[in-house]
Amino acid sequence: MATEERSLSGQQEVYGYIHSTESFGAVDGPGIRFVVFVQGCRMRCQYCHNPDTWKTRVGTKRTATDILNEALPYRSFWGQKGGITLSGGEILLQPEFALDLFRKAKKLGIHTCLDTSGNPFTREEPFFSTFKALMDVTDLLLVDIKEIDPDKHRKLTGFTNENILDMCAYLSEIDKPVWIRHVLVPERTDNDEDLKHLDQFIRTLKNVRRVEILPYHTMGVAKYQELGIRYRLEGIEPPTAERVANAERLLHCADYPDYAG
Repeated sequence: MATEERSLSGQQEVYGYIHSTESFGAVDGPGIRFVVFVQGCRMRCQYCHNPDTWKTRVGTKRTATDILNEALPYRSFWGQKGGITLSGGEILLQPEFALDLFRKAKKLGIHTCLDTSGNPFTREEPFFSTFKALMDVTDLLLVDIKEIDPDKHRKLTGFTNENILDMCAYLSEIDKPVWIRHVLVPERTDNDEDLKHLDQFIRTLKNVRRVEILPYHTMGVAKYQELGIRYRLEGIEPPTAERVANAERLLHCADYPDYAG
């Protein structure tokens, strides 16, 4: 997805398609983060609150150097834990851009975090080599496992989840720190048996530092109306506090070292 061009100095520049940036992100990894939301996602999650990020090859075309120049003035606010998070859309649709940005960030000693659904992951080339190089300069991944059952995952997102779970297994193989996230949606992703199955899968991984429940919300509904897209969860309300607590219990969230409860 990212493109490469030569700058006036003759150096190769890697461009990414950017949706927006956030200077003081507090929920996108540890500490205070400068968050880059890239443009483009193949999945069509029924509860997605950013449908404006779906289209590919649109948005603002920017280089990694340009992004770093915007981020660095905020570095004093990041403290010991903060840094830069690449989010989306789906950042793994633009792995070359992510690699260029994180290589430059690591040279400056910046903590790097990748927020992904894992949908583009494959062990086929050329993606896999780029992904492995990206992992060398990524400190933490936030991985959204949307639904453990493959058939329900396809109904929820338009895609099955085998390659996503394979990415989680690979990250465990290389012991790359991960926070697992699960959006809890009534009537979609809050089935107790599925949550127990998800818990069993997570416990096969040796690299999980945190498991988080993200309660479904309706704040993105207005975007669907503006874009003329049918909102498929009309009438579904956010989960109750009791259902959120139930999911946290079934996924044993308190058992992980970075537990934020």
